[in-house]
Amino acid sequence: MNLPIRTLGVAPNAWGVNQDIADITRPPKTPQPVILSTETKTLRLDLAKTAILIIDMQNDFCHPDGWLAHIGVDVSRARQPIEPLQTLLPALRAAGVPVIWVNWGNRPDLLNISASSLHVYNPTGDGVGLGDPLPKNGAKVLMAGSWAAAVVEELPQLPTDVRVDKYRMSGFWDTPLDSILRNLGTTTILFAGVNADQCVLTTLCDANFLGYDCVLVKDCTATTSPAYCWLATLYNVKQCFGFVTDTAAMLTALNNSESTEGNK
Repeated sequence: MNLPIRTLGVAPNAWGVNQDIADITRPPKTPQPVILSTETKTLRLDLAKTAILIIDMQNDFCHPDGWLAHIGVDVSRARQPIEPLQTLLPALRAAGVPVIWVNWGNRPDLLNISASSLHVYNPTGDGVGLGDPLPKNGAKVLMAGSWAAAVVEELPQLPTDVRVDKYRMSGFWDTPLDSILRNLGTTTILFAGVNADQCVLTTLCDANFLGYDCVLVKDCTATTSPAYCWLATLYNVKQCFGFVTDTAAMLTALNNSESTEGNK
């Protein structure tokens, strides 16, 4: 009697198993090739192997009552990606592209945070740093589960989205992000969020070092750093680590995919 085959794992990195058989062939996803214009080259990429990472679009960095605003930073620039993301994310979800929110969200005991990381947020030791309550609302700075670490309300998260807490500027250090991406069959990553020259860039660099294809969506990322930091980020991404595109080019690619053209 043929026993039913059951799935173990997350497609496309899944097995089919029963008492007698382990099918480890991992059938591929149906390709979804699109043509995407970037500032340096035209890319032909597969949406079925693509995910978007939205990095640190959270209250502590983007809200006028968050930590950055508390220390005197004008967060208006950190809010610039909100509107483009409101346009792009529904289109990516409709195309089946995984949406992954990578937010700084620490453990309450901060046991995996070094003194050097603490120093970035509290250089004098007597200010409001990681895990400390914000004077305006008592939310604990960048602590997982707090208002401070939550995504800004203008960017709704869906149950099908993926959430990853990070504890360094790079989203890959000490997190399950790489394992998640590989289980999803991801080879190309779109990057969005803040700050472009810090958490976005370090995550993008690590992705490049791990062998992923990296595409920065220019208007979906921003920084509160000086303009030369933004320009240097764009230069380095295009020169060393990947490609730079924008929402308009992404929407054009999504609306003119090869699979769509073939069905007309």
